[in-house]
Amino acid sequence: MTENSIKKEAGIAVMALEDKKAEDIRVINIETVSVIADYFIIATGTNANQIKAMADEVEEKLGRAGFMLKQKEGYEHANWVLLDFGDVIVHIFDKENRFFYDLERIWRDGKVMEPSELKAFL
Repeated sequence: MTENSIKKEAGIAVMALEDKKAEDIRVINIETVSVIADYFIIATGTNANQIKAMADEVEEKLGRAGFMLKQKEGYEHANWVLLDFGDVIVHIFDKENRFFYDLERIWRDGKVMEPSELKAFL
């Protein structure tokens, strides 16, 4: 997949999260520090229903754009939902689990980007 296509994929995910009122969206470019993906997108929801709605919206919008979901985990409990699209992995947390797992600290060697940087590729 091309660099611009991956950025478009990440941008669609960010917009889907924004559409469902996600809080504190962070985009981390991890392509130089890991082979598992190019981007992590991390967001917070206020309750299980919102977290599920956010996950559904990301899956639907990326699916319509031709990006296939490879793996989904945590949807049942909705305290940490992981959506793996290959080049882009979306993490949707409740506030408590986001603070506890602190992915931003773990992946601090990646490049933090503003979500708006990806909108140019839509």
